[in-house]
Amino acid sequence: MEKFDVTIIGSGPGGYVAAIRCAQLGMKTAIIERYNTLGGTCLNVGCIPSKALLDSSEHYYNATHSFTEHGIEIKDLKINFKQMIKRKGDVVKQTSDGINFLMKKNKITVFNGHGSFVNKNTIEVTGADGKKTQIESVKTIIATGSKPASLPGIEIDKKRIISSTEALELTEIPKHMVIIGGGVIGLELGSVYARLGSKISVLEFTGGIISTMDTALGKELLKSLKKLGFEFYLNHKVTGVTTKGKEVTVTADNAKGEKVELKGDYCLVSVGRKPYTDNLGLDKAGVKIDNRGKIETDGHLQTNVQGIYAIGDVIKGAMLAHKAEDEGTFVAEIIAGQKPHIDYNLIPGVVYTWPEVAAVGFTEEQLKEQGKKYKAGNFPFKASGRARASMDTDGFVKVLADEATDEILGVHIIGPRAADMIAEAVVAMEYRASAEDISRMSHAHPTYTEAFKEACLDATGKRALHI
Repeated sequence: MEKFDVTIIGSGPGGYVAAIRCAQLGMKTAIIERYNTLGGTCLNVGCIPSKALLDSSEHYYNATHSFTEHGIEIKDLKINFKQMIKRKGDVVKQTSDGINFLMKKNKITVFNGHGSFVNKNTIEVTGADGKKTQIESVKTIIATGSKPASLPGIEIDKKRIISSTEALELTEIPKHMVIIGGGVIGLELGSVYARLGSKISVLEFTGGIISTMDTALGKELLKSLKKLGFEFYLNHKVTGVTTKGKEVTVTADNAKGEKVELKGDYCLVSVGRKPYTDNLGLDKAGVKIDNRGKIETDGHLQTNVQGIYAIGDVIKGAMLAHKAEDEGTFVAEIIAGQKPHIDYNLIPGVVYTWPEVAAVGFTEEQLKEQGKKYKAGNFPFKASGRARASMDTDGFVKVLADEATDEILGVHIIGPRAADMIAEAVVAMEYRASAEDISRMSHAHPTYTEAFKEACLDATGKRALHI
């Protein structure tokens, strides 16, 4: 039986990063992946392929809606959807090949198959052909990620009633896609198909979209997506989904208790994700899970069993690839005897619609709940020269700062390249910068990030220069 210092079950962003860091720190490392390609959900059926389609669809949308204004005229423009899906697949393959290279470079042993505990230190890998291999490991990191969730009574048939996985592999552009859930995944995939000409209807149980983020961001995104053609049914409880041939019927109750019925050719069920801990043999190792199926861990991300750790979507917290990466590095360094640290309040969240949405730190609602005295600064992108040049004037930057100390407590952006801009806010907050610190830093002109500086100026005595 081959022996390893550390074995990681799952090769998503958390798993493969943990493996690389363990190897860098001198540990004999193995990684187990049940699918044929490395990279987990994020790389294969999540972050990477969805961004590829978002970019492709955005190019098409701009060609049909704004190129003329830019002085670019195109005749006979059409979509080659097959090529669009192929390009997405090529991007995924290139990225997966890159992970394979990193495993070889760092001398990490890769096992393909389903990994499960035999006992605390023994893991069995069952290959696709049924062949079983057992390995021994001093430490184990569980990084098995998550899978799409559904609603009671709704069966995802993967044909007409689909999850995000199938939405990335469609062979035709939907005429009318009904989306259950107004969260990140549904709105991103809805954006892809809305830009390509699909009618998009979103049914959301709560009174707003992207409800975990600052309320102002959800309200602004709602306006932008309506301009794209989205229909929203807020405060609607879905009661059933049925199919007949190529038609899908979604029924729901609105806030008044009235029945609502929507018919389309596809229904995307996008109501979140649930931790993937099926058939891992956790009971054989003695690992505890909570009532929501998440693995319980301590401050060092160690489970109740010494030597077994868990990271990413299988433990508490936001299901974000970069959170899992940070945790993978954290656990590797803990095992090596170092003293790393993660500030979960400074892990940003991003929605890759257009305009993009990004945030870090406390929301305004959270600060009010805490009774924290704060001041807010805002700057709209319609006042940004760079945004006017690119015709991307929807959205704003909002900065929340401590009323007494001026320390930045939260930054909330909806606008062009918000996903990239949020990194400046993370750096600022990591070093406990004040709003005035940022307002006195030179920002290149013209850039989108000037909006962050202006919002900070607005937070420090309403000193914004361009509004």
